[in-house]
Amino acid sequence: MSSQENGAAEPGPDTLGPPTSASTKDEAITGDVFTVTIGATVPTGFELTAAEEVKEKIGVDARISKDRGRIYFPITTDKLFQLHLLKSVDNLFVVVEEYDYYEFKESKEETLMEMMQLASELPWTKALEVWKLNRTLKKKKGYRKRGKSTKVKSNSEATDATVAESEQQELPQAASAAENETKAESTADEETSTQDSEEAEPEAKIIKFRVTCNRAGDKHSFSSNEAARDFGGAVQEFFQWKADMTKFDIEVLLNIHNIEVVIGIALTEESLHRRNISHFGPTTLRSTLCYGMLRLCKPQTSDIILDPMCGTGAIPLEGAIEFNSSFYVAGDNNDMAVNRTVNNICHFQKRRADKGRASGLPIDTVQWDLCNLPMRTGSVDIVITDMPFGKRIGSRKNNWDLYPSCLREMARVCTPGTGKAALLTQDKKCFTKAMSRMGGLWKRLHTVWVNVGGLHAGVYLLKRTEGVFGQTPEDVHESRGTANAQGDEKDAKELP
Repeated sequence: MSSQENGAAEPGPDTLGPPTSASTKDEAITGDVFTVTIGATVPTGFELTAAEEVKEKIGVDARISKDRGRIYFPITTDKLFQLHLLKSVDNLFVVVEEYDYYEFKESKEETLMEMMQLASELPWTKALEVWKLNRTLKKKKGYRKRGKSTKVKSNSEATDATVAESEQQELPQAASAAENETKAESTADEETSTQDSEEAEPEAKIIKFRVTCNRAGDKHSFSSNEAARDFGGAVQEFFQWKADMTKFDIEVLLNIHNIEVVIGIALTEESLHRRNISHFGPTTLRSTLCYGMLRLCKPQTSDIILDPMCGTGAIPLEGAIEFNSSFYVAGDNNDMAVNRTVNNICHFQKRRADKGRASGLPIDTVQWDLCNLPMRTGSVDIVITDMPFGKRIGSRKNNWDLYPSCLREMARVCTPGTGKAALLTQDKKCFTKAMSRMGGLWKRLHTVWVNVGGLHAGVYLLKRTEGVFGQTPEDVHESRGTANAQGDEKDAKELP
């Protein structure tokens, strides 16, 4: 991830637009409503869920990209505020130009030279106008400023070149950056006054920018850094902007996936997946991934929704905010996890109260034994949880005993016939084995394969059968106890 910085930037024009040229004269924006294409990065595997949300909230059809984890959809500038109603997207950007089949030259030098020429030929004007409108919207609504994120940006910069060349380039980066940026909010008020004073004199401000290249595919003759460097140098020369890797105003995106190329301008300064969390744990889920899991289960009015392994409370907190006609119970056996959940809930409630809004949330938190929940049989409508992968938390050997026990207890508290569960885990072998013993209690409906911090995990959507707990073959099977325990131990030794 880089943009060219060689040599001092020449004094630039006072406006954001490019120098007057034949390619831009006929695109002058006079405040009229026009349509642009918006791109959004979403948790890998939840592209369809994000497209459904776009259709529901904005009323347009979204196109799912060939590059997993991205969707595209049109929007008119008078409805730009609706972008900030979306809860399933990590980052948003306005598309400058997209090429479905970009013919790269065989030699690296020719390809990079062509990219440099491309910078001056792109229709930048409308995208820059949308960037300015979006910035005004965020300021009016009091969105968090980027703050003193120099350290955060430089950290992510070091990993970008590696991540961008992988199949899942943006999602791991967003996950790894989550904990590093938790201090940014404390400096937001300071930075607000600074940015306000800067925007009061736009004529005196020099626009700073950077180019970020996200590349996937193994048939390119160039690296991500080389593409960003040369394309960024051409952008700098065309606009007379100043390159800055950390305190930039505009981030130009160069997304390359095999032969598909999309150039865009970022509309989000930081990923939206951390919007509700202030106290992070070792395995905190993104809010966008939590929203996708909740949406899979389609919560209804008065539903009781349970997260028996809540960690930092990301799932029930997202649910209580976005699907607030249901009631949420969050619990964990770890006292530190329960404390983090309580702190996250209190922090969000305080933020609401400070804005003069009602701060109450339909959520409660309990510390308990997962395999012996203090809840009545059949009293829960939906169970949604992030199960231990056996890596940062627990172990695969422990999972061999834990998964059958927790699936059984979840089945006990879940309503027969109508109850549902969405369970996230990367330990597919243990989960599959445990499910094979739960045929009388759970039926698997669907599996969504997702990327969680670079790990290939599954969200398993289950439905509670009509079998009465205590009268199924699973309960008889378990009562035999010792003989089965020996078989489980043998199976556990075969795990990789």
